[in-house]
Amino acid sequence: MHLLPFVVLLGTAVTVYSEKHSLSYIYTAFSKPVDLPGLHEFTAMGLLDNRMIDYYDSDHQIKVPKEDWMEQHLEPEYWEKGTQSRKSKQQWFKVNIDILMKRMRQNNTDTHVLQWMHGCEGETQSDGTMKFVRGMDMYNYDGNDFLSFDDNNQVWIAPIHAAEETKRKWDEVQVLKEYTKGYLEKECMEWMSKF
Repeated sequence: MHLLPFVVLLGTAVTVYSEKHSLSYIYTAFSKPVDLPGLHEFTAMGLLDNRMIDYYDSDHQIKVPKEDWMEQHLEPEYWEKGTQSRKSKQQWFKVNIDILMKRMRQNNTDTHVLQWMHGCEGETQSDGTMKFVRGMDMYNYDGNDFLSFDDNNQVWIAPIHAAEETKRKWDEVQVLKEYTKGYLEKECMEWMSKF
């Protein structure tokens, strides 16, 4: 048996350590109160790397930290502003679920659900900064994809006929598209880096 020499060359390749991180927010609204434990008419939660970091529901109506470091490092003003923002989104969802139900000729006998998820994914660089990888901004209605934002082309994508009217309206509002792109690529990334 003849053995071939095995040579390992050390230092010939450079390994750059990088990690991917994500920050996302998920909002869920029902068309009417759901009489089941743990389900609220409206909930909102923030997730960092898929771990819940904050929470709000329509029964308690206050944004609360779900991680000790969130409570220790963020000022009370952050939580007050967050609570106001979540209350306003709760109203937005109530209005828009009604619009969707009318558009789809649905009545109040069934319970309908509207969800929104938005956030960003980034990758740490060798200098410690975070580089934007991708953003997500998508709506789901009654368990089906309803509308999503194409960040590269700054247009809304409507996978179903019922979403086309919203797509047309939102595509015409340039400031909305610019805000959405800016939020995903900059503001969301800044918050993720801070967290």
